[in-house]
Amino acid sequence: MRCPYCKANNDRVIDSRTSGEADAIRRRRECLECGGRFTTYEKVGETPLRVVKKDGNRVPFDRDKLLSSMMVACHKRRVETDTLEALVADIEVKLHEVFDKEVASKYIGHLVMEALRRLDQVAYVRFASVYREFKDVNQFLDELKPLLGAELDEEVSVDGVDASTAARGEPRAQEP
Repeated sequence: MRCPYCKANNDRVIDSRTSGEADAIRRRRECLECGGRFTTYEKVGETPLRVVKKDGNRVPFDRDKLLSSMMVACHKRRVETDTLEALVADIEVKLHEVFDKEVASKYIGHLVMEALRRLDQVAYVRFASVYREFKDVNQFLDELKPLLGAELDEEVSVDGVDASTAARGEPRAQEP
């Protein structure tokens, strides 16, 4: 290991211990040339996971991108960042357990939707509306049916708006 102070390649290990969740080894080192002390971390080299997009493109898995998309879905909701980071970590572990090299973006989206469904239903619907690319209000209502536990059909109104009227894009009827 090269000393960060004098750049010499002559050091000794003073202390070793596992770090965090035992996924790395922390080593405290001392340079035998200048006497400077520094810390290094060793991690197992993993094959990077690649995501296969809908159009067939392959991109490296990016946990930060996953976290930011979940944060957008949870915007102005009472969901803490630590909770979302834990969900992203769980999803990442599942992906590495099931897949060696490549994973379909569809599978990742499914895992995120399931996690958000359990965490916050509004965040779930927000994420689903972007992920599933709803084309109209009816598709949106179809996604809400299981969450509401009641059948939403064309006669049901949501927040005072008749579903059939909203689906056609007609303005709300004025109350007398």
